[in-house]
Amino acid sequence: MNKAPLSREIRVLSPADVNQFLPLRLRALKEEPESFGMSYQEAIKTPPEQAAQRLQTNDDSFVLGALCPHLVGMVGYFRETGLKRRHKGTIWGMYVVPEARGLGLAKALMEAAIERARTISDLEQLQISVVTTNEIARKLYRSLGFVSYGIELGALKIADKYLDEDLMFLNLKTSNDQ
Repeated sequence: MNKAPLSREIRVLSPADVNQFLPLRLRALKEEPESFGMSYQEAIKTPPEQAAQRLQTNDDSFVLGALCPHLVGMVGYFRETGLKRRHKGTIWGMYVVPEARGLGLAKALMEAAIERARTISDLEQLQISVVTTNEIARKLYRSLGFVSYGIELGALKIADKYLDEDLMFLNLKTSNDQ
């Protein structure tokens, strides 16, 4: 993909987008297994109907897509359900295909997710976890106001290799728009 500016759109995905979402999700899990908690082997068994349910949008869940003009990036959000945890939301599945990197899509996706999260009633913070070896992602999240609150040692295990995750959060009530 050419690195020159091109037509791009960041928008909420719906169940109608499942035929673009599912292959992108599977590609992400297959090509970058160290970046996700779910394995490709688990996800490949996911029926399209179940993947489409993940694309239902409400205050507790949404998935944003970056289209140039087809889907080349995504980021998901879900909100905790218990009364004592509803003030927190989690960012998951952040991914941009390698050939579309360097266009600012990851930052645009994250900014759009944060902006949308700010509109959700009683949501006070966003959480994200990222493997400690992914310094590019960690730098992006820090630039958007996320701060580390701990390291989960051995958070992921792939074969005989353990990966630590940086646990980060963004306080939506006190952070400034970047």
